[in-house]
Amino acid sequence: MIKLILIENVPSLGQAGDVIEVADGYARNYLVPQKKGVPATPNNIKALEYQRQVLEKKKEKERQKAENLAKKIEGLICEIKKQAGEEEKIFGSVTSADIAMALKEKGIEIDKKKVALDEPIKQIGDYEVLIKLYPEIQAYLKVKVIKASGS
Repeated sequence: MIKLILIENVPSLGQAGDVIEVADGYARNYLVPQKKGVPATPNNIKALEYQRQVLEKKKEKERQKAENLAKKIEGLICEIKKQAGEEEKIFGSVTSADIAMALKEKGIEIDKKKVALDEPIKQIGDYEVLIKLYPEIQAYLKVKVIKASGS
């Protein structure tokens, strides 16, 4: 038996970063040549710990950034002007791309995929739209769809 550190996820063995014990032949003939694992030497274990710390710091920074962005978004009201017909129905619809663009005009750039619209907005009015910024971090943006002048 030999101890290895997995470099990538291997079904039925473990996740990347796990220290596992496998048969010598399996390690020597498959895992190491396929670059799925490296021997668990003291140097490799130190390198793994360092990479984990770097990754944790990076995740914490991203999380902090997302929390700050959520606070900014919560205080905003985005107005989107659309041509509208009878009964306040707009021509076309307001999509997640429109909302991302309205946020960009306010100085906040987010991917339209983070805007959680169940279906496009098709009426004039006020809406609260969920913005998913990071796992477990989300914000509600107030969106006002108003009638464009000239309609």
